Amino acid sequence: MTAPTPRRAVLVAALAVATAATVSGGSASAAAPPAPRGPGRTVDNRFWFSYAHWLAGTHQGTAAVAGARPGLEIRTPAGRTEYADPHTGRKSVWEYATWTSPVHRSAVPATEAVASWNAGTPAGTWIQTELRATYDDGTDTPWYVMGRWASGEGDIRRTSVDGQTDGRSTVWTDTLAVDAPAAGPRLAAWQLRLTLYRRPGADRGPTVWLAGAMVSAIPDRFTVPACAPSGQAHELKVPRYSQEVHKGRYPEYDNGGEAWCSPTCSQMVVEFWGHRPAAAATAWVNPRYSDPQVCHAARSTYDAAYRGCGNWPFNAAYAATYPGLAGVVTRLASLADLEILVRAGIPAITSQSFLAEELTGAGYGTAGHLMAVVGFTAAGDVVVNDPHAPDNPSVRRVYKRREFENVWLRTRRRTAAGKEVSGPGGVCYLYAPADPDPVRIAALRAVGVL
Repeated sequence: MTAPTPRRAVLVAALAVATAATVSGGSASAAAPPAPRGPGRTVDNRFWFSYAHWLAGTHQGTAAVAGARPGLEIRTPAGRTEYADPHTGRKSVWEYATWTSPVHRSAVPATEAVASWNAGTPAGTWIQTELRATYDDGTDTPWYVMGRWASGEGDIRRTSVDGQTDGRSTVWTDTLAVDAPAAGPRLAAWQLRLTLYRRPGADRGPTVWLAGAMVSAIPDRFTVPACAPSGQAHELKVPRYSQEVHKGRYPEYDNGGEAWCSPTCSQMVVEFWGHRPAAAATAWVNPRYSDPQVCHAARSTYDAAYRGCGNWPFNAAYAATYPGLAGVVTRLASLADLEILVRAGIPAITSQSFLAEELTGAGYGTAGHLMAVVGFTAAGDVVVNDPHAPDNPSVRRVYKRREFENVWLRTRRRTAAGKEVSGPGGVCYLYAPADPDPVRIAALRAVGVL
């Protein structure tokens, strides 16, 4: 297996966020064309990250804070509550404060929603992200917990909350999905609620720098229309790490490296942006093990309820714990979107599922696997860092454009036994500077993230 147990709804992943209308720096490529905004659009993103964003919404004990990276913090706790951690059995009392976003009316009548958040959680703090949607008949879902999260493990276990449902929609790990998308209701609007927790009497709490969601309505399809290549070869120098060299290491984190495709890709892209965990953060790793930062990424993305490292918002949140990085989950519409990002210097992490014969040169099949897209050949074939490789040097692969396009963008596929199952539908993680240059802002806007 190259990924944990397949989910009912295959999701998204990705990122990027710009905070200012004017930023310094930038280089090279021409601005990309704008993303589609009219009928036929299937993905809608909305993220809050600026000081003005944090001033909006409803505050109960929270406050917007300005600075190089604006955020949301506890000003005066709204109250205290006890949390019984289902994964450790510990009960603790916490001070808390909440922020509820404005209602966002989606440009897409959606069937799925995935939240993203970026936050700093010093020891003694954590956050909870909830989402409430409004159906197209005007009724609301409950407040669904989309994640209880901290960067470390000392206070709570990082966890999703599976099985939440109102009989019309259900949370599956990191995705809120309409139960009967063909005939059921659609998600017409939504809002977030963030709850920030800290130890009673503490001076500091968590800081949230970004929060939002991606909603989508990807049509059922076994094949997708072909997208013409740009004809421009471009490849980014992204570090290469194999998940397979970690096979058997730390099986308490999703059975060891065999299932670490997601955190391995996350670590590759984090290091592309010039970041790496401090030596103290990897001191727990056996010194005989190579690439201890990959073990650290697996531990830092582990979802105690899912029992895996493939929770996509948890991966994006991990990337954003490094200074100046932002991360979100999204879906992209085409390989043209990926080419826009790569030409702007932004690698992307994509999810795909396939039989061995559907992706020439892979040498394996998978129910769900993450790869880092790092470039394109002049013919348009896709250059990836595929962590399902025997060693680091062999991580770089070139996959045929049409094959890769289909196994990434389709929403339905058949297993070797002929059973019809879900496909990823263009899922992507994007990690990029929180204060990107103009070229990257243009690219992120072109693919609909900003």
